[in-house]
Amino acid sequence: MTLRVGISATTTEPGLTGGHLDGIGVYSRALLRELPHAGVAAEAWSFGPPARLSVGRPMPRPLALATVRDLVLPGAREHIDADLFHATDYRIVRMDRPIVATLHDALPIAHPEWCNPKLRGLKNWLQARAARKANHVIAVSCYAIPELVRHFGVDERRISVVPNGVDEEWLDAPEPGQAAATLARHGLRPGYFLTVGTLQPRKNIGALLQAFLGLPASVRAQRQLVIVGAAGARSEALVAQIGAARQNGENVVWLSRLTSAEELRHVYAGAGVFVFPSLYEGFGIPVVEAFASGVPVVASNTTSLPEVTAGAAIDVDPLSVGAIGSAMLELARDEALRRRCIAAGKVRAVQLTWRETARKTAAVYRSVLQG
Repeated sequence: MTLRVGISATTTEPGLTGGHLDGIGVYSRALLRELPHAGVAAEAWSFGPPARLSVGRPMPRPLALATVRDLVLPGAREHIDADLFHATDYRIVRMDRPIVATLHDALPIAHPEWCNPKLRGLKNWLQARAARKANHVIAVSCYAIPELVRHFGVDERRISVVPNGVDEEWLDAPEPGQAAATLARHGLRPGYFLTVGTLQPRKNIGALLQAFLGLPASVRAQRQLVIVGAAGARSEALVAQIGAARQNGENVVWLSRLTSAEELRHVYAGAGVFVFPSLYEGFGIPVVEAFASGVPVVASNTTSLPEVTAGAAIDVDPLSVGAIGSAMLELARDEALRRRCIAAGKVRAVQLTWRETARKTAAVYRSVLQG
């Protein structure tokens, strides 16, 4: 029998996000697209003014009103017409049907120093509420389980691990002419070092910039460093460092925003080496996107990333600028190593598609409904 599931879509709403999808938005949109292939009728529901919603139906009450109602009337429940509700983005209110919540990480409480102080308290509170109200929790990596248990008191028996993924179309090379046009539009020359992610302290892009500037001048002249990501909280110093490097004539390109997922795919395809020196990840979707794009990867050896790379990347200590630079240089110069990493990355990407994520997620729904 087909399951009818409501899915959080707030993070996918262009009228609320300005068209920029963060990791949770990518996750939510992928589930909405792929769950029907797993026998689930997925319907999008969003918190926000109805006039600004184009993806999901409006929730019965705004989040603030529903939350106050929760606190004043503990027995009150919101109703949607579905068998189960899946909260993908921490926005949870009491409902009259089972709730599955995906808790992507415990970053705001585990490392408050890396987060926007204006939003940190709110995110902690929302995640703690999500952990309490959910009948079952999905973690996106095994690494995240002890984090959720320690910081949010989630009963480990109520946690299932379902990894994130990548669109299957990324496993095939994009149309060459379109990809070349995208690169030309942004002033990119194929073979560059690439990193993707919001500019924020935990992404450790400052160390990557230092590593790049420490490479031989001949390599820096031949290969650009391309940084894709919007400026996030506490990124002022990094933005200044990027600007200074560019003013000094260094081969550094910062693309704060691309116009589409297709453009992002083109930028990945044009890279020579992908570098992801993050200090903390609940999963790390960009690594899998690079694998699928046939780009060899340098990744951190911390948090969830070794679990995601599974030996298909060169793992480095993200606190060592020298180690990051050495790995970049090795992948730029050693063609045999490049071929091995590309092949291993492709194999890993095939294991981590959004369709597989949806299949495993649907299995969680059925187990929750069966009790």
